[in-house]
Amino acid sequence: MRRLATIKDIAKALGISVATVSRALRDAYDVSPRTRQLVLEKAQELHYKPNFNATGLVKSSTHKIGVIIPAITNYYFSTVITGIQEVAQSKGYNIILYITNDSPELEKKIVYDLSLSSLDGLLACVSSPSDACKHFQELIDDGLPVVFFDRVPEKISISKVMQDDYNGAYQAVNHLIEMGYQKIAHITGPKGMFLTENRLRGYKDALRDQQLDFDSDWVVYSGFSQQDGEADIEQLLIENTKRPDAIFAVNDRKAIGAMVALKRKNIRIGAEVGVIGFTNDPICEIISPTLSTVAEPAYEIGRKSCELLLTHIKKVNFAGEEVVLSGALIVRESTSRI
Repeated sequence: MRRLATIKDIAKALGISVATVSRALRDAYDVSPRTRQLVLEKAQELHYKPNFNATGLVKSSTHKIGVIIPAITNYYFSTVITGIQEVAQSKGYNIILYITNDSPELEKKIVYDLSLSSLDGLLACVSSPSDACKHFQELIDDGLPVVFFDRVPEKISISKVMQDDYNGAYQAVNHLIEMGYQKIAHITGPKGMFLTENRLRGYKDALRDQQLDFDSDWVVYSGFSQQDGEADIEQLLIENTKRPDAIFAVNDRKAIGAMVALKRKNIRIGAEVGVIGFTNDPICEIISPTLSTVAEPAYEIGRKSCELLLTHIKKVNFAGEEVVLSGALIVRESTSRI
């Protein structure tokens, strides 16, 4: 589908700001008649059609909110959606889900197609690296209210709601050290993602503060699935001459994958290799041994994200907020040497 010309395209063609184009199209008092005429002519030349999500172009509301998430089949995202939906429905809004399957390419296609959709705003948990989120910036420039949650792009200035990735990781690794583990590996997410880098910083700083060496060979980047966790353990055990005695996983799914791979090799979890995750998925209490983790406030993240988005929708000049919610260390059997 051909992408329609945007306000940004008009601004670039005329060498003026996006804000000036937006005001000219609204026939604002502070834009000269000459500038407005140039904008209207260029809009016609580029076959520009108003984005009916753009603030100020129309007064009507669709009462629909888009939600872009990497997956829906795991506990964390389903809990976030519950929080979002409760707030949205209480305010008379419906939500439309878009699933990226952790694919940056699919994410870009979804965002590309959203320029033709009728939404009042968008909530997004990104799958793209922080330096590859221009597709979201284009939506924001076109006037669509956007709030990011959980996995957020570092360089886009808009409201964001996330858990405290750095301190959560620091707590997890510090706990492993307190339990007597000293050779701690980190199986993490894709390189360049803001969440990945923050949890990596927490891991490294905890090692440093306890006078333990950081070994880059013990950091494995990959996806977020259980299968990725299994593959990461295979890579760690095959490619390293010395075996780690503990694993800090970027999330519980990868931690469970690590446990599966360790069991397959008859390595005792806890006694020989400690494992800790990040999320507090209910499966943590079902598997054996039970999995230590850092609990994320998923429901609260969903509620706060939706509340902020509704504020953006109602208040054109709302500057936005960055909200960081704390997690909690939960100790179970997987980090016990007994």
